[in-house]
Amino acid sequence: MSKLPDEDFRDSIGTIDKQGKRSWVFPKMPKGKLYERRKWVSYFLLLFLLSAPFIKINGNQFLLFNVLERKFNIFSFPFWPQDFHIFVIIMIIGVVSLALFTVAFGRIFCGWFCPQTIFMEMVFRRLEYWIEGDRGAQIRLSKQEWDAEKIRKRITKWFVFYVVSFLIANVFLAYLIGSDELIKLITEGPTQNTGTLIALIIFTYVFYFIYISFREQVCIIACPYGRMQGVLLDNKTINVAYDYVRGEKETGRAKFNKQENRAASGKGDCIDCKLCVHVCPTGIDIRNGVQLECVNCTACIDECDTIMESVGLPKGLIRYASEDEIAKKEKFVFTARMKGYASVLLILTGVFIGMLFLRNDVEATILRLPGQLFQHKGDNISNIYTFKVVNKTEADFNNVYFKLVSPKGTIKLVSNDHFVVKKQALTEGTLFIEINQALLEGDKTNLQIEVYNDKLLIDTETTNFLGPRSFN
Repeated sequence: MSKLPDEDFRDSIGTIDKQGKRSWVFPKMPKGKLYERRKWVSYFLLLFLLSAPFIKINGNQFLLFNVLERKFNIFSFPFWPQDFHIFVIIMIIGVVSLALFTVAFGRIFCGWFCPQTIFMEMVFRRLEYWIEGDRGAQIRLSKQEWDAEKIRKRITKWFVFYVVSFLIANVFLAYLIGSDELIKLITEGPTQNTGTLIALIIFTYVFYFIYISFREQVCIIACPYGRMQGVLLDNKTINVAYDYVRGEKETGRAKFNKQENRAASGKGDCIDCKLCVHVCPTGIDIRNGVQLECVNCTACIDECDTIMESVGLPKGLIRYASEDEIAKKEKFVFTARMKGYASVLLILTGVFIGMLFLRNDVEATILRLPGQLFQHKGDNISNIYTFKVVNKTEADFNNVYFKLVSPKGTIKLVSNDHFVVKKQALTEGTLFIEINQALLEGDKTNLQIEVYNDKLLIDTETTNFLGPRSFN
């Protein structure tokens, strides 16, 4: 992308030195207009992420991903295993939306909306600045002998990071098991819930390891989105980009000298201060062009604009721009590729809305018990079935029963003929169906069964009935 002849930087990632060892990144504290906007966006998203599992609408947790019980709430709408197809559509819509957004605006999601970036840059990094100081102070501290000052600052940072990681782990657990269950476990105490305590400690150390050590490596190594952007980006994608045409000009970048006429000398507007490198949280040089490590955090834009303003040159040397805008001065256009993604997204959204309207609040499943043959009971044939009734509503069903619509016959539950299905719960059991042999259509007969709560029809289910084979 860049006109720079040296492309050696692409042979390794920015956080690995020539010896193949980890090169620790000490980013300068960012300041500027875009950083202030990112802070407000991050504070809003942090508030959302930390409060979502504790918000309830109509008794449903706003966001819940209970994998163990296979129960999910998305924006307070409950989804059970029977709704898995809807959940899959939601995930596909998310992936297509992210792809469309990336094709148009690059990796902006990572810099502005990703929870990893928000926690790293707006929580842990700011705590680190508060405890250890800015870039220069952190570099000096890392080289400093282990004296009283270094021990005090490091222990303080480790302790604060651990406490914050522990709080994040609790919130994460609330997403998995539900906020009510989490509060119950906390009030009961750790001695009564050793398994949960162990899980909580594991989550805490995972978050602690990420933010104390692994840091930007999550974005560079672990996250697949960085690789995906290499497939999705093109010359019309808007990225955080260095305007190499203006920055290099005829003779290239050079240090600023207020005594010379820079325009007449043919030197580019880049004064090679390297502050865009120092402020980068992944340690890259944005002037080398689009790179895997760049998360579009805009810190280099703010820093470069500040420098340009101080030396009397126009701002925007580093800005949101596409390759075609920099090289050919072309404006952003909604390409055919973007239209394709948008069309797919529109179709999927329509399918999702249709599924929501067709979704039942009650779902019954009646299946013939595998491996069991029919039984003769006088003139009747009997089959044994298992049933499950899922109540997705916030009301208890206290008088649920089955009614065989066609053909005529009787349904007998193993226990009572009527049963209870609690709100947001599942009830299962066993039942027998008896049908006169003269009413059977052959060795397999389709049955239609209605499910009632009192006199209200709540679902209709179909199943097969096994009978003697006819030799007529």
